[in-house]
Amino acid sequence: MNDNQNNNEKQGRRIPNIPKKPQKGSKFNIFWVYAAIIIAIIAAQFLFTTDGGKEVTYQKFEQQMLLKGDVQKVVAYKSDDLVRVEVYIKKDSLKKPTYDPYKGNSTFNVNNASGPVVFFNAGTMDGLDKQLADSQKDLPANQPRILAEKTSRSNPLASWFLSIILPVLLLIGFWIFMMRRMGGGAGGGGQIFSIGKSKATLFDKESQVNITFNDVAGLEEAKTEVMEIVDFLKNPKKYTDLGGKIPKGALLVGSPGTGKTLLAKAVAGEAQVPFFSLSGSDFVEMFVGVGASRVRDLFKQAKDKSPCIIFIDEIDAIGRARGKNGVMGGNDERENTLNQLLVEMDGFGTNTHVIILAATNRADVLDKALLRAGRFDRQIYVDLPDVIERKQIFEVHIAPLKKSEELDTEFLAKQTPGFSGADIANVCNEAALIAARKNKSSVDKQDFLDAVDRIVGGLEKKNKIITPSEKRAIAIHEAGHATVSWLLEHAAPLVKVTIVPRGQSLGAAWYLPEERLIVRPHQMLDEMCATMGGRAAEKVMFDTISTGALSDLEKVNKQARAMVTIYGLNDKLGNITYYDSSGQNEYNFSKPYSEDTALTIDKEISALIEGQYQRAIQLLEENKDKLIQLADILIEKEVLFKDDLEVIFGKRLFENQGESGNPGHIKPVEA
Repeated sequence: MNDNQNNNEKQGRRIPNIPKKPQKGSKFNIFWVYAAIIIAIIAAQFLFTTDGGKEVTYQKFEQQMLLKGDVQKVVAYKSDDLVRVEVYIKKDSLKKPTYDPYKGNSTFNVNNASGPVVFFNAGTMDGLDKQLADSQKDLPANQPRILAEKTSRSNPLASWFLSIILPVLLLIGFWIFMMRRMGGGAGGGGQIFSIGKSKATLFDKESQVNITFNDVAGLEEAKTEVMEIVDFLKNPKKYTDLGGKIPKGALLVGSPGTGKTLLAKAVAGEAQVPFFSLSGSDFVEMFVGVGASRVRDLFKQAKDKSPCIIFIDEIDAIGRARGKNGVMGGNDERENTLNQLLVEMDGFGTNTHVIILAATNRADVLDKALLRAGRFDRQIYVDLPDVIERKQIFEVHIAPLKKSEELDTEFLAKQTPGFSGADIANVCNEAALIAARKNKSSVDKQDFLDAVDRIVGGLEKKNKIITPSEKRAIAIHEAGHATVSWLLEHAAPLVKVTIVPRGQSLGAAWYLPEERLIVRPHQMLDEMCATMGGRAAEKVMFDTISTGALSDLEKVNKQARAMVTIYGLNDKLGNITYYDSSGQNEYNFSKPYSEDTALTIDKEISALIEGQYQRAIQLLEENKDKLIQLADILIEKEVLFKDDLEVIFGKRLFENQGESGNPGHIKPVEA
């Protein structure tokens, strides 16, 4: 990226200035308020507590002060579990040298006798009275006796602080805390006052993501499109000089797991412009008008930081076609959000140098106004990777693993047709876990094959209790699949067959079909016949059938219905389809054909399925001995591979299939 930037500068191209991220000051913390309140309370204890002078013993008080006649008064009050006695000295007596050591010990000025000079502690009030009486019983009759003045001592300043100031401080602290909580500040939480603000995460020069286009394997055409969008923003003059306009937006469309979000992350990592990332559901809230407000705030931030890119993941959360929910009750809030998004993307206002990227796997439900030119100018289809792209994806995900040297990524790519990028990442991770479970020092080929089996078929259940009769029925069923698929030209080549329960299946036959761009009727019929081979084998061997062929029937029914109602491959109905690619059929309660046509469709579907079922029975009757031989070996070994079938049936006559390097999806067939 730095090299590209230097080249652009040499060629005199203008690179837009990227706004610097503002430096954040120190954030306010509510605990500062709590600390201030605690400090104030401690200070009040020191500042507002009266100093009672210097502590002395009762004997010293008696000999040096009381019997000398220097005491003006004594004040006694309860302090904790003791009685505190403060001694006040006559003003004239304070001039004696005896009291020099006590001067300055009171918070009050001892020179004017306004405060106690010394204090001592007594046990009880009654005990104090008795002590004073005993000490003064021998005094001359004309000398006045000193009696203890009893009082309840409390500091008025401290009381005022604790009763008035402290509650006010607590209320202020609580108010600041709640305001910051509701404002979505340091406390997080409610966001009542900022609920209309955009939730977009900003990635700019200082908070760049680490993913680049080098981390995105395959998707070459899609990468070319999005790299051009990045180039639009980095070198706009190159295009505007020719009179071209920068596109408003691009929509990434594809199956789940194909790398749409990863591609957007790579754009964020490569682009030298601010990148706003959020999900379509971030606009949705329980309050009315919030979605539209967040859209306005998002584009306001984008304009302030333009040139920039906005990425909205799963845009179908707010971009569904309007007016389709009239019967069931419409979602006006979602439609208002979509209306605001349409206006911001291409309305009277202009959003110069703001490009919108969006991703969805439900492009068929999006509003047509959202997809028109001027809003999303281009749609980028992110398809499932082919065998070459799967090899590149494997190389990316295998790189962090400790793999064996003889591991062939091309073989792995051929063994995982129909897998998305997310599936391949899962396979690599599962292979590493399986190797670790087996205490291996590296991940080898068999670990990856086991990982594919684990992901596609489910977890092995070797301890599942199966009776011998059930085991033989399952073996016959799976042997029927293997036999019919081996004998038919256009059936998918068999990889292995097993009667080990896996997931919800009691057994499975694993195939490696071709990747076909178009499929002809005889190819679909061969696949249907192979799928019905399991039930046909049960009929041939036991003259009865079981419930184990549920998934087979479901698959065949879908194929037959597609031939009749979608692809127009039925001679009786002719060249007609009842499929609506716009997705609007799901909102209609009536079928797009008459009752007579519905009866014809049902009959044709049944005829297709029954025809292939009888065809499978005929094939198995002709090869019944080989079927029994295959089932017996399967019961003994539990897992058979292609080589084992060649021993029984001989070399397959249709080996050109599957050798093209474009095998199809491996599909388990339930017993």
